[in-house]
This record gives sequence, C-alpha cells and structure tokens, in this order.
Amino acid sequence: MTNDEKLQKVLARFGLGPRRRMEEWIAAGRVSVNGLVAKVGDRVSSTDRLAVDGEPLRIPGWVRPRLRVLRYHKPVGELTTRQDPQGRPTVFDRLPRLRGSRWIAVGRLDYNTEGLLLLTNDGDLANALMHPRTEVEREYAVRVLGEVNEEQRQQLLGGVELDDGPAHFLSLQEAGGEGANRWYHVTLAEGRNREVRRLFEALGLTVSRLIRVRYGIVGMPRHLKVGYFEDLPDEEMAALLETVGMAPTAAPAQGGGERLVERVPPVQQGLREKAPAGRKAPRGGFTGTGPSTAPFGRKEGGKRGPGGAGLSGFRPGGRRGK
Repeated sequence: MTNDEKLQKVLARFGLGPRRRMEEWIAAGRVSVNGLVAKVGDRVSSTDRLAVDGEPLRIPGWVRPRLRVLRYHKPVGELTTRQDPQGRPTVFDRLPRLRGSRWIAVGRLDYNTEGLLLLTNDGDLANALMHPRTEVEREYAVRVLGEVNEEQRQQLLGGVELDDGPAHFLSLQEAGGEGANRWYHVTLAEGRNREVRRLFEALGLTVSRLIRVRYGIVGMPRHLKVGYFEDLPDEEMAALLETVGMAPTAAPAQGGGERLVERVPPVQQGLREKAPAGRKAPRGGFTGTGPSTAPFGRKEGGKRGPGGAGLSGFRPGGRRGK
C-alpha cells in the first residue's frame, strides 16, 4: 500500500469486502490499528499493524495484490456465499487461493441459476459494479413455460409491482423455442434478489431455466463451459474499469501471458483440471461488448452444445439442465 491511505480503502482493496461494509466494521469496533480500536476516517501506512476481530491481517506492507477479475461459468447447484449451514457447495470452495486478499463476488446468482459470475479481489471495484448508481446492465437468457403475449410484454417493460417495489426489464426479445417452452433474452440494470424470476411469476409465467450471459460489457464466451473460470483479459479489464471510472487509478496487471482456462471440478474430485494452453474462443463467439445477437438455442454443427457452454450451448427444446 502507499503511505497514508484511508483505512476502509485499504481493507476493501485487500478483498475483505466493499468499502461501505468496511466502514461498518470500523464503526462497530472490529478493526484495530497498532493495538488501538480504529475510527472511521483513520489513515494508515504500510508500517501499521492491522487486525480484524483481534486477528492480525497477515499482509506484508510491501505486497499489493495485483488486480484480478475472474469470469466464472457458475453451474446450477452452487451458492454465491462463503459458507452454507447445510453444507452445500459454494462458488468460493474451489477458486484459486489468493495471497493477502480474497475473492469477492460481483452480485449473486441464486442456487438454481447458472451463468456468468464475476469475482474480483478489489472491494472498490466490486462495490462500483454493484452500486445502483452505475446502472450496470445484466442480460439473461430465460426459458419460460408458455409464451409471453403482447399485453404481458408491455407490462414487463413498463413495470410490475413486486413485494419490494416496482420493477421492469429494459428489453425483452424472443429467442425461439419448441413445444411448450420459449426462450427470451431480457436485460435489467439492477440486481434485486430473484428479480427476473419474480417478474415473470407476477404475471403467472413459470421460469424453467435461467442463465446470465452478460454483466455490463463482460459477456460469456463460447469456450467457457459450465464449471470453468478464467482471468479477464487485459483489454476487457481496462474496458470494465473505464465503465465505472476506475481506469486512471486501477490499471490491469501487466504481462499476463497466456490466458489460463481452468475447470472447477466437483469437490470430491480434488485437483483442478486445466484446459490446453492457448485455447481460443471459436470465431463469432459472444464477446460481451454489447447486447447478444445470437439467441440461446442456436444449433451449431448439427449437435447439441454441452449444457451451459455459452450462447452456443443451449437450444430450445434441448436437454434440461440439472
């Protein structure tokens, strides 16, 4: 860390949580500096000894973790939380270990939702991407039992009253389907709990499958199958930072080398598997630089894609996800 920085900023940067939460920890007396209870607004340097709940933060003063953002294709059946009383798997169970910081999930995906989840070791970046004022767009592919008629479409775009206030989609596009199921692509600019499902359910429509395919400018590339994660490439990192006004002060790590794609295996399997070095996305893959143009369900090469393999991995009427 540089000399004389705000304490809450230092704690957030090292991955303990968003800056606002760090301020709450400090106000509650949970943080100490050099053995004394800290106050909101205190400033610290690399020579100060920090502790949370009496436990020293073992972060060498000369270490500043390089900014990292992971793009993870979350499967159904994982929680976006650090611990679960029922012992169910979480997205944090098998992520790579960090030195001097920890992963923070940018928003949440519920247990029965799959798709794109961003994780970072920078609390300020996570907070900026989640804060309502930034209005970062989220895009979802939704499989609905039944068909959305024109009246329902207008309601979903105009506003539906939910338990926690009115909500609406920014856009709603048909994406094909077979039989009783229909696929739609929807976008919204907030991340309330189960908001997509609740909007459809409020009109009597049942969501049978839900996949997030884009968060802001970051999309799900075709090569990133369910259970795989990768570091965000430098060019996407720089663009992501620029969208929240952090580009001048939080440049991406230099010299990233080859991009590594790793698969997160089931807990009982132990070690991770690594995809072959230099693996590239197929041409025409969804890069996330804007709204998707290819609907879920597009059939490629005459075969069904593997469940959850980006935009090419789903087709209406295809095999149900687990």
